[in-house]
Amino acid sequence: MKEAEIINDISKTENISKKQKPNGLAIAGLIVAILALIGTCFNTYVLYKNERHNTSSFIQEFSMDGNSANFTEGSVAEVANRVSDSVVSIVTEVKTTSYSFFYGPTEETGAAAGTGVIVSSDGYVLTNKHVIDSATKIYVVLNDGTVYKEVSLVGTDPLNDVAFLKIENATDLSPATLGDSKTIVVGQQVIAIGNALGQYQNTVTSGIISGTGREITATDESYQNEETLVDMIQTDAAINSGNSGGPLVNAAGEVIGLNTAVSSGNNIGFAIPISSIKGMLNNLLKNGEVKRAFAGVVYSNINAATALESELDSSYGAYVSSVVKGSPAASAGIKEKDIILSVDGIKIGASTSLGSLLGERTVGETVTLVVLRDGETITTELTLAEYKE
Repeated sequence: MKEAEIINDISKTENISKKQKPNGLAIAGLIVAILALIGTCFNTYVLYKNERHNTSSFIQEFSMDGNSANFTEGSVAEVANRVSDSVVSIVTEVKTTSYSFFYGPTEETGAAAGTGVIVSSDGYVLTNKHVIDSATKIYVVLNDGTVYKEVSLVGTDPLNDVAFLKIENATDLSPATLGDSKTIVVGQQVIAIGNALGQYQNTVTSGIISGTGREITATDESYQNEETLVDMIQTDAAINSGNSGGPLVNAAGEVIGLNTAVSSGNNIGFAIPISSIKGMLNNLLKNGEVKRAFAGVVYSNINAATALESELDSSYGAYVSSVVKGSPAASAGIKEKDIILSVDGIKIGASTSLGSLLGERTVGETVTLVVLRDGETITTELTLAEYKE
């Protein structure tokens, strides 16, 4: 199949669904149309689905926490317009096999699309793993219609639905400003932005954060593959088909989450907290490699209900159910039944889980943990290692 024949008529759905698979999609001719429009502004559509880098716009400092800002009349449009150049369409070519009683297996080429967020001026892009799942070719389309055909997958998060792409030979792109998902609060106003090719035009929806620290089981549309996602942000800002991989944005225009899943029956969406991605992203931007920091504990989040039910000494924190032998946690003296209360002075709570706090750190960093053990408070240092599957 020629490059000029990729993607059209893409249509997908998400249940609590995040994974997108093509089903014999009609694909002739869209890139021809796209290439004819390179260099011009055009409307894209929301559909389902070791060098140093310029990071000057990677995380901006605000005089106030961006999560404290509120939208005012007309500001949703202003914020969406400001962020739009950082939001891209991701189009994938995928080979599938269909079976016929008379002809046997037949290989077909399909297409899928989703959304991504530019995080460096030289072409690094964040998206969901399921957006590029099984892709044989990846294209990125900017908000102004520019098409990049040389795009590579440089790494994925082994524990979450996150993928890191690189647009080859890109310069002067508009990276998004990443916010702090540790300080989000329930009821806070947000917008979700999607920019994928498909049945919906560029999409901006608004709402609030409905909950934090959610655990969900996400499936593909066949209900045959599922994945448990934890520490998710729940929002009632509609996440339409194709918004997967797009940004959840606060009123200051900062990205606080990566839109990932939608529960169509309940009209709620879920996003991965951006803070849990920052450690891997920082390592990628500095060293060109995707590495996840690893502590080596299996834990559950504590709230008032679980503390009362299990008669725990704390109503917050991370309850350690087991420690991986030979892990950084074991070396730091963490034991089963410990309660980790904070990381570097940041209290573990509903929107600041242990996983998200460690997700901000890079491999080799040393963190200070405050631990509650048998009613006594202990302080210990832990040096993070690289996660190995």
